[in-house]
Amino acid sequence: MKTGNEPIAVLSLISRISAGEIKELLVAHKDRLCRFGFDYFKHMAMENGCKIKVVNQESLSPQQEMVEDLMAIIHTFSCRLYALRKYKKKIKKIIEAPES
Repeated sequence: MKTGNEPIAVLSLISRISAGEIKELLVAHKDRLCRFGFDYFKHMAMENGCKIKVVNQESLSPQQEMVEDLMAIIHTFSCRLYALRKYKKKIKKIIEAPES
């Protein structure tokens, strides 16, 4: 479901599931649907009559699952920090500007 604008695509998917438009969702890996919080997403889908099927379901220990979740969180926030670099000059200019 790569669209180039994943947050909007996920919000659209949530809206469509909530509206009852989607009854079954097939994903290759659960982390392709959402980086973390899959169980919450699955619960929301089930509450709205949508069944989520994961094709490549890995069996992970609780420790392995926690490590993968932490890595996903670190990756997400690292990407956000990297994206801020393009705004670095603008942010610096705002901070250094004298208040008027």
